[in-house]
Amino acid sequence: MIKKISLGLLVMALATSCVSKKVYTDLENKFADLKKENREVSDKNEELTKAKNKLELDQAALQKEYDKIKAERDKLQTDYAAASNNLKTLQASYSALEKNSDEALQANMTKNRELLAKLEAKEKALATEQDRLNKLLADFKERSQRVAELEQIMAAKEAGMKKLKETLSKALNGFEGKGLTVHQKDGKVYVSMENKLLFNSGSYAVSPEGKKAVVEVAKVLAANPDIAVLIEGHTDNDKFAGAVGQIENNWDLSTKRATAIVAIMEENKGINKQNLTAAGRGEFAPLMANDTPEGKAKNRRIEIILTPKLDEISKMLNEI
Repeated sequence: MIKKISLGLLVMALATSCVSKKVYTDLENKFADLKKENREVSDKNEELTKAKNKLELDQAALQKEYDKIKAERDKLQTDYAAASNNLKTLQASYSALEKNSDEALQANMTKNRELLAKLEAKEKALATEQDRLNKLLADFKERSQRVAELEQIMAAKEAGMKKLKETLSKALNGFEGKGLTVHQKDGKVYVSMENKLLFNSGSYAVSPEGKKAVVEVAKVLAANPDIAVLIEGHTDNDKFAGAVGQIENNWDLSTKRATAIVAIMEENKGINKQNLTAAGRGEFAPLMANDTPEGKAKNRRIEIILTPKLDEISKMLNEI
């Protein structure tokens, strides 16, 4: 699908002579990078989910093995108790038979020694199984602790993103009803700003009211340095008809608008610029169909996507 879109853009560019090959190539590369980054994040999330499922399966297998060995140990204990009772019985018989002939006495002594040997063998087997059970139990506890720690970290990340979303909602409360929304999805927080709050038609200059909203977002991000920030510019599917030379097309316009938002954010000295990424998506990630004015208005927007860093979780998975 991406290749078909890219080919269409190339044909349209050659037909209209409005897009230079370099700009097209740069935008295509940026789109490919964003696609790759999205795929890597999806793969990482899938990898974490698979790792968690594997740990749960391993835990269930260890529990099953633990129950089996425990049952074997209990059987050995029962056998040991029965052998002990037999020994006591034989010892009583031995005492009674001491008065009988030497032959009968020797036979009882031989049988007694055999039972003692069997009893010692049972004791050794029981000790071996107990050691094996202890090792399995220790491994089970260690793995369970790892799983618990991983779940705690993931829960903390989710709680942190929820708190971040609540903080942003509170900070941006004054812009409610002006085309700004904040929501949480798939472990990420999305701040969506419609163009009516940020830009005039065909422009990438941020309005004073829009700048106030971006500044408030930047304040929250400065207090959360462990958050990766992706700023995406989006347009509707109307062909750009602005001044030639300033803006080439919708790709160019969406990229310049995203970069304009980044420029405002980096004015806040508390933000780590390495956490910021600007990207233009053009008309190719709409929220609604572009067949109504309302739909087009919803599609002309800036998306600020906030993602927690997963380095700590990845490290734990490698250690398990």
